[in-house]
Amino acid sequence: MNENHLRYVYAVTRSFDSVLPDGVRGLDGEPPRFLHHGDLVAVVSPVPADDFNEIPLRAHLEDLDWLTTTARTHQAVVSALTTVTCPLPLRLATVCRDDSGVRRLLEDGHDRFVQTLERLDGRVEWGVKVYADSLPGADAQPEPEGEPAPVLKTGAGSGRDYLRRRLQERNTRETGWERADEVSRRLHAELSLRAEADTLHRPQQADLPGASGHNVLNAAYLVARESSEAFVEELDRLRSQTPGVRVELTGPWAPYSFAGTPEDR
Repeated sequence: MNENHLRYVYAVTRSFDSVLPDGVRGLDGEPPRFLHHGDLVAVVSPVPADDFNEIPLRAHLEDLDWLTTTARTHQAVVSALTTVTCPLPLRLATVCRDDSGVRRLLEDGHDRFVQTLERLDGRVEWGVKVYADSLPGADAQPEPEGEPAPVLKTGAGSGRDYLRRRLQERNTRETGWERADEVSRRLHAELSLRAEADTLHRPQQADLPGASGHNVLNAAYLVARESSEAFVEELDRLRSQTPGVRVELTGPWAPYSFAGTPEDR
């Protein structure tokens, strides 16, 4: 690695003897490197300063294609680490100037890293999202701006019938949201009993890829690896009791949502 390259840090782990699965590649297209410092290991790749210095990095973080590619590679490395050890994932685009900078990172954060690794050892993260797929009336289109509602029509399409229909749609929609919210609260309470920790993320925007429907719950659960089967079975049981909503399970992941302190999260 030369002076035109920085050090991208994917994760911190304790020393381990296993090797990563074949085919794992970092942002430079090569297997990530292990930088040992005391009882900790940083998993790193060289990255060009022209892309990862502060100013160009700030611009890249506004580029969705670049950000998606970087995030996928970051996640792939951390996921591979999860198969052989307990990694502590670092934030996307954690970059140090050189190897000395990585060692300073490990030195300065040593106690926090060790405590967190001990807390997460043998645990994985499961993600659960609940979507209200089809709330009756939710797709009703508002009247175009500048055009009055057709309240003056007569006969079958009279203004009174129109207002009654719109009121019924609104009431049905509100009832549907209340039910979806109630289902999400109950499901979260039950799953939390099966997890060592949980956290609620902001619901996804409806226009995100793969996020059809209205996201009413976006939660993560920290579960002991040996308890994961029971956790998934409990989710399947609850899912069978929640008609009208779609429950999506992802994982097991490295415990991204629990890697920091409670204040960080």
